Amino acid sequence: MILSSRRPSRLLAPASALLLLCFTAACAGKKDVVPTGITEVDKFLYEKGTEALNKKRWYSAREYFQRLVDNYPQSPYRPDAKIGVGDAYLGEGTTESLTLGIAEFKEFLTFYPTHARADYAQFKLGLCHFRQMRAPQRDQTETRLAVQELQTFVEKYPNSEIMSEGQAKLREARDRLSTSEYQVGYFYFKARWYPGAIERLRALAKADPGSTRRDAVYFYLAESLMKVKLEAEALPYYDRITKEFDSSEFLVRAKERIDAFHGTPPPATNGASPATAPSPAPASTDGATPAPAPGSSSDANVSPPSPAPPKPPTPQGP
Repeated sequence: MILSSRRPSRLLAPASALLLLCFTAACAGKKDVVPTGITEVDKFLYEKGTEALNKKRWYSAREYFQRLVDNYPQSPYRPDAKIGVGDAYLGEGTTESLTLGIAEFKEFLTFYPTHARADYAQFKLGLCHFRQMRAPQRDQTETRLAVQELQTFVEKYPNSEIMSEGQAKLREARDRLSTSEYQVGYFYFKARWYPGAIERLRALAKADPGSTRRDAVYFYLAESLMKVKLEAEALPYYDRITKEFDSSEFLVRAKERIDAFHGTPPPATNGASPATAPSPAPASTDGATPAPAPGSSSDANVSPPSPAPPKPPTPQGP
């Protein structure tokens, strides 16, 4: 049988047409974006990238900035373009883009550690981790990284113009981490495993003394200590609530615990006279020991009743 010599050419025709189409599209995609006659191409690319960034055209901004970074290593605009690439990734906000943004800001700090915008790059590095923080009940790896990078920003650039914003984000990240630890301690308290609650909450009170919800930490730590008959250790935490907070859902109960510890009667309400502490029972003539008066050493180890704890606070996401 004789095969036709023209058959292969008919089979290759569609493939050739497809290849030509792809080549044409590729050439069109790599069309020069710099108009003819531009003398300062690096400046043109930086300005176009900044314009695209301000309009939230993240991909276009990266294209302009990256071209400047790759082709003009001696340009005075190159460091700012490097930051621009990172800003475009951060603005896009996906998990992949945030990871790439982290790499860009780290590279900037490696190559330009003394640049005037190094503080900005360090802050944005922390912000890339901050945007990936998860709820308090979830894994807190990104939260810890956010705290680490934002703490570096605060310590290394104390005179930065964006210090207030950096401190606010650092506080929010620390609160997320503290809430995660607090909820574990609170769970132990509800489960009546008081040694575990004491260990968790005491470590948290020491690690983050500026926590926004430290009143809850103090209260349930004190309550746990009371449950295991360590009233003297519990008292300072109740006292902290009364001294550090003008308004707290735990303030009234903390004052009640302090008054009970010292044997002070509760204040009168609705204009009624305060209750008078009962007098000590008269000595028994038959040698029996009289009943102890409230506040005496014999009842100091009696734990006051604890109201049902409220649900732990859940901070809002970033």
